[in-house]
Amino acid sequence: MDLTLTTEQRAFRDEVRAFIQARLPDDIRARLRAGHPPRKQDTVTWQRILNERGWAVPHWPRQYGGADLGQVERLILLDEIYRAPAPLPQVFNTNMLGPVLMKFGTPAQCDHFLPRLANLDLWFCQGFSEPGSGSDLASLRTAARREGDHYVVNGQKIWTTTAHLADWVFALVRTDDGARKQEGISFLLIDLKTPGIRIRPIRSIDGDHHLNEVFFDDVRVPVDQLVGQENRGWDCAKFLLANERTGIANVGLCWERLDRAREIAQQTTQAGRPLWDDPKLRAEIAALGAEVRALEITNWRFLLTPAEQARVPAFASVLKLKGTELQQEINALLARLAGPQGLERRDADELAHGPLTPRYFYSRAASIYGGTTEVQNDILAKALVG
Repeated sequence: MDLTLTTEQRAFRDEVRAFIQARLPDDIRARLRAGHPPRKQDTVTWQRILNERGWAVPHWPRQYGGADLGQVERLILLDEIYRAPAPLPQVFNTNMLGPVLMKFGTPAQCDHFLPRLANLDLWFCQGFSEPGSGSDLASLRTAARREGDHYVVNGQKIWTTTAHLADWVFALVRTDDGARKQEGISFLLIDLKTPGIRIRPIRSIDGDHHLNEVFFDDVRVPVDQLVGQENRGWDCAKFLLANERTGIANVGLCWERLDRAREIAQQTTQAGRPLWDDPKLRAEIAALGAEVRALEITNWRFLLTPAEQARVPAFASVLKLKGTELQQEINALLARLAGPQGLERRDADELAHGPLTPRYFYSRAASIYGGTTEVQNDILAKALVG
């Protein structure tokens, strides 16, 4: 199989690189290069710049403000954003809710929300997981009772990423207690400013605030904020989760972080000599580079092989497992190279290496989100034994 880029694809890659070089603000690039996660305003600023070209939502049709790019061009764009490094477009808006609205939403919902999702005028979060209802998502208990032109929502969500930054949440709620559990669920869009909503932070092991608990106490949601049919929200959820798991190998991110490790090793001295002089360290970085290259080739094979041959869950699980493993190994290497300076917190900009040890801790979650390692191993085992 020919895995080289065509002339047109190389030209597109050059166009993307030139655009990022010219338009990405220097302070955002420097902050991410040092290992800091993007601030909310970093993501908003950069997504709006990308949106000028339709690249905030490159997979969306042009009629909805996208660029209608093919799979290869989308991967090129994603890798170049990672390698810049620049913030990714807000994933809950672009990869999750947007496609769901195009498939299941009303024309009025599409007209109102899609432009605001692409330009990040509204920031959405995802209200799916609940206490005791994570992997078994269909066992959720947050209830929505119909009263006239509103649903009245009561319950709790947990592990809600960026809820403290968000304007709205898309949530799965139970609208029929008597139905089979997948059949009694609905998909609602809820304004987080609605009375009765309380958000409580969950601090993660890196000391930062990514996650939240969200409580709903008699929250009134207009019926026209139902997406799809009542009690058929599981259809929306399955469609959304399929979109969530695309591109999870994160090859571009691995390359950028490995480049950063090489840079730190060359700039940091021990006993008067650069760390880069250690042949064992150079061999370790070279071996990781070979692993990333193998993952990159596998990712391209996944995209370029006909769907009926390669686009199966087992193939995607290989990408998820190996991508997770490499992200964690490279983050561990960065933390080791940075030493005490890698303990920097997000709100302290004076140290050279950024919060590389906290970022290592946060990378441990990659084994969970997007499908746990255990679930991916089960998928692979079933594929191997037939």
